[in-house]
Amino acid sequence: MMKFWYLIYNIIVLPFLFLVFQLAGLFNAKIKKGIKDRQRLFEDLILAFIQLDKKKKMVWVHSSSMGEFEQAKPVIQKLKAEKDVNIIVTFFSPSGYENSKNYPFADVVSYMPFDTPGLVKRFLDIVNPDLTVIMRYDIWPNFIWQLKSRNIPCFIIDATMRENSNRKLPVSISFHKSLYKNISKIFTVSKADLESFRSFDIKNGQLETAGDTRYDRVFQKSVAAKEKKLFKDGFFDGKKVFVAGSSWEADEEVLLPAFLKIAKYDDDVIMILVPHEPTIAHLEKLEDQLRNKCSSIRFSYLNDYKGERIIIVDSIGILLTLYYYADLAYVGGSFKQGIHNVLEPAVYGIPVLFGPKIENSQEAQKLVKIGASKVLRDKKEAYRWLRTLLKDDGLREKMGRISSMFVNENLGATDKILKEIHKIL
Repeated sequence: MMKFWYLIYNIIVLPFLFLVFQLAGLFNAKIKKGIKDRQRLFEDLILAFIQLDKKKKMVWVHSSSMGEFEQAKPVIQKLKAEKDVNIIVTFFSPSGYENSKNYPFADVVSYMPFDTPGLVKRFLDIVNPDLTVIMRYDIWPNFIWQLKSRNIPCFIIDATMRENSNRKLPVSISFHKSLYKNISKIFTVSKADLESFRSFDIKNGQLETAGDTRYDRVFQKSVAAKEKKLFKDGFFDGKKVFVAGSSWEADEEVLLPAFLKIAKYDDDVIMILVPHEPTIAHLEKLEDQLRNKCSSIRFSYLNDYKGERIIIVDSIGILLTLYYYADLAYVGGSFKQGIHNVLEPAVYGIPVLFGPKIENSQEAQKLVKIGASKVLRDKKEAYRWLRTLLKDDGLREKMGRISSMFVNENLGATDKILKEIHKIL
């Protein structure tokens, strides 16, 4: 059956995908950049590998983009600390590559080549990994088939499989069976995911529930964040701090009226507003909305701080650290297209609020279920829950403890995965 799908994929599917990709590159700058940047892929790889110690074993870690790579980092960093190995990190997307090409725990950072048999062979001839680790779902057939033919172990980490996944449709399930049976080990996020993977006739030894390395990563980052001093000691003494992270306009339209109403009667509350896209135009629009209603200051002007009630963050990359100062947090995207990372505030042991669009986040749904979070559907609910949680110390602390326990109980996926990696290396 694998030969059948090999022919179908390489004769019909792959040429079609390649054509679509090329056409999309004419209109999409990101895709165009990915095509252009790959032109010197093999030359750069050869130059990078010349400098490596060939006596060390080689581990190849692949992520589609930046989000998946965040989940790979705790595994990479702990592996580097425990084993003297070379690590090559690859990406499919330009954003992942550009944001990670100076990642200090990788010996080589590269694009993954397109999944043609010839390019795959050339890549594997150069890299010759002792182990391949794929994050989540970015599985390319020719790579999987050639890794198997070379007897190179391949792991999938943080794997998920919905019961109603399209991969289980009649034709698709046969194709994916030909892929998954060639994977050495699939580490699922949950037992439900593991059971769902059984639809592909995967052997028991290939499946293991390890958990989600995102918990390990956010905990790792929170420890480092506590060492950063974004505000002077005592800056928020006597105040209750509400951080609204990764907010879109749709979030701000709900949150700002609620906070302004509270701030009118409570002098001890401060809001740190962190727009998802802090463009000059958006920052100025926010300031216009707040003018004559509530005092505000940009984060970059904090040296001139005179007790303003709203701090508008005009920097990027500091949100996780800002949550450290919060008594209460809101996670944005949940009135627009899908919620952002709820684990980042939860790791600090505080209540987490968000809007109604949380279908994309199992963590958000679980936090609501266990009583650590509340869903805000409109301005009225935003005002009610903000006011309640900023006033009721007991309730706020209780919900915060549940948040902290939730994160702590889900730590440890990295150690389970590394235990299996050490068996190979």
